[in-house]
Amino acid sequence: MSKNTPENIENETVVLDAEEKMAADVDAVMKKYDRESNVRIWEGVPKWIVTSVLAAFSLFCIYVTLFATWLEEVRLTSFVALIIMIGYIVFPAKKGVQKVNRMPWYDIVLMVLGTSSFLYFTFFAQTIIKQGAKLEVYQIIIAAIGIIALAEICRRSVGLPILIVASAFIIYALFWGLSNPSFTGRINTLIRTLFYSKEGILSTPINACSKFIVVFIIFGAFLERTGIADFFIKAANVVVGGFSGGPAKVAVVASALEGMVSGSSVANTVGSGSITIPLMKKTGYKPEFAAAAEAAASTGGQIMPPIMGAAAFLMAENLSLGYSTIIVKAILPAILYFAGVFIAVHLEAKKHGLRGLSKEEIPDWKPLIKKVYLLIPLALLIYLVGTSTRTIQTSAAIAIIAAIVVSMFNKESRITPKRLLEALAAGAQGTIAVAAACGIAGIIAGTITATGLANVLINGIVAFAGDQIIVALVLTMLCCIVLGMGVPTTANYCIMAATCAPILVRMGVPAIAAHFFVFYFGIVADLTPPVALAAYAGSAIAQSNPMKTAFVSTKLAIAAFIVPYAFALSPVMLFEGVTGPMQVILIIITSLIGIFGVSAALEGYIFTNMNPAQRIIAAVSGILLIDPNPITDIIGVTLIALVFVWQFFQKKTKEKLAVSV
Repeated sequence: MSKNTPENIENETVVLDAEEKMAADVDAVMKKYDRESNVRIWEGVPKWIVTSVLAAFSLFCIYVTLFATWLEEVRLTSFVALIIMIGYIVFPAKKGVQKVNRMPWYDIVLMVLGTSSFLYFTFFAQTIIKQGAKLEVYQIIIAAIGIIALAEICRRSVGLPILIVASAFIIYALFWGLSNPSFTGRINTLIRTLFYSKEGILSTPINACSKFIVVFIIFGAFLERTGIADFFIKAANVVVGGFSGGPAKVAVVASALEGMVSGSSVANTVGSGSITIPLMKKTGYKPEFAAAAEAAASTGGQIMPPIMGAAAFLMAENLSLGYSTIIVKAILPAILYFAGVFIAVHLEAKKHGLRGLSKEEIPDWKPLIKKVYLLIPLALLIYLVGTSTRTIQTSAAIAIIAAIVVSMFNKESRITPKRLLEALAAGAQGTIAVAAACGIAGIIAGTITATGLANVLINGIVAFAGDQIIVALVLTMLCCIVLGMGVPTTANYCIMAATCAPILVRMGVPAIAAHFFVFYFGIVADLTPPVALAAYAGSAIAQSNPMKTAFVSTKLAIAAFIVPYAFALSPVMLFEGVTGPMQVILIIITSLIGIFGVSAALEGYIFTNMNPAQRIIAAVSGILLIDPNPITDIIGVTLIALVFVWQFFQKKTKEKLAVSV
């Protein structure tokens, strides 16, 4: 039993100070790079009231999505109305120091007006639907207020870029896109389309958000409170921490596991990066590489089944496919992505002779085994969704109950009534930004539909590309990446699904492959300079150069730039047109070897430093192997084998020379 000596007290104080500083640093990084973290400060009774309101919203969403049989317009408008209400309660008008328990009068006015606008539609839905295009002036004014209030919530919780894109489409519609000769007529037509029809705010994005995404966000909030994130990090430490460059491998494995629960690039980077990045630096990784490895791995969370990013639910809706189908098709590309990052950090470690964690630094596996029950909710969700035993939302609700049950086995993470309230509130708060982005994405998609802009773009790019599908793929990739700079993945996917995915389909790419293509490149925008939010968040923790970190993270995530081309050109990688299990096994093996070849070429190392010829051959072989084709596979395997043997004997020669000297 330790004594409270002055030395012990001083040491404990130092540890506590360090922990508090780290928590403060993480909080600061989140507030800087994740707009969802910039929230009002509520304390005391007001905090309890706000928490209760948010929890009530989550319960409302669960009830409606599971049991209510309301008219769709009633369900969606009530959902958006409540999003606006809690959005103004949670998010202040600007970043910076917030006054405790204060909500300015203008926020209250905006909240009331915005909420009332959508509730007006909720209570008079039948009448409005019967009116059709014959709307009164006051109804147009109500709609305009609702749109402005939603846009302001999106600005506060998501940021300006998506609103700039939406504004550009609206301006195009008002001045060039719509055919009504009167400017007033064009305004009326556009507002009616965006607010009162199912082609604007109330379209697929907000529908999927209110039906599926919100329940999964609430599930994630409950799962976090069971301590599963800490379990994943410790499990990754046990499995790979002792190997060469262990902390970086821990970052990859832990982020892949956390990605099964959370679909936020920045949150994943900061959450696990606060632990893994300092360890990586300690074992010898450069700050830029440490931050980039965590950012690249964390960004992959949005493509990691079973939850993935919110855009995956929209893909299921757009393609009229079961979500379980999307999950299955996402498995191999996700494996290849994380394999690419893992191989890169391994080669970097070998290149610089970096050690793994010591035995003392690796957690004991025995207590970890006792906590394996934490995986039950996730395993149950995968089973229910994968077998289509229940609907998606029912599966998530059952998984939430399972999370509450498994928490009872651990006193520290037990979900008490207070924690239950906090988890429900956290789920509601996490829904605001996604719902706001979905609403604005609906506005963008509605504008594109109303103006026929999609057909203009499709015809233009198809004419430009001619018969060269690769040209269309490159142009689509560039659009996704440019648009994704600051625009959430959800909104990015919605825009690309309405504009660019049909172009690829017209060029002969299967619909599922076209949608996965734009989905992937919307995600990697979080890593791609100049606006690489996940990389910048990692660099803030690592205290590295942000731009260098972004370039390194792009290099590490190279699989995300290659794999989409592979499944667009040959959808077998998405298990489309598979003839048997052997074909799948062969695809997995050759693709993994291909990713190894590309990663080795970029790192410039296998057994020793590679010369330019070896790097070129390795890169070519890797790209050939990722394309599921027997001829390219044979050539690719031959070339990578050549480089492998060449490197092996080159290393042996160097070792002999070193011994002789």
